[in-house]
Amino acid sequence: MQEIELQVQRIHDKLQQVLRQRESLLKENNRLKDELQQLRRSEGSRTEQVEQLRQQVEILKAKKGEMPLAEKAVLEKRLSQYIREIDRCIALLGE
Repeated sequence: MQEIELQVQRIHDKLQQVLRQRESLLKENNRLKDELQQLRRSEGSRTEQVEQLRQQVEILKAKKGEMPLAEKAVLEKRLSQYIREIDRCIALLGE
C-alpha cells in the first residue's frame, strides 16, 4: 500500500513540475511575441525612414542636375502620379 502511495506522490510531483514548466514557457512565449511585435514596428518605421531619405536624395540630385536621364524620367513619372492622385482627392472633396 505504501508503495502505491509513493508512486502516486511521484506522479503528483512530476505533474507539478510539468505545470510549472508549462507556465514558464507560456510567459517566455508571451515575452517573445511582445518583442517580435516591437521589432516589427521598429522595422516598419526604419523602412519608412529609409524611403523618405531615398526620396530626399532623388530630390537633391534633381536640384543639382546630377541625375541621369533615366532616373530623371522615373522621378518625373512618380511626380506626375502624385499630382494626379492629389487632383483626384481634390475632386472627391469638391463633390
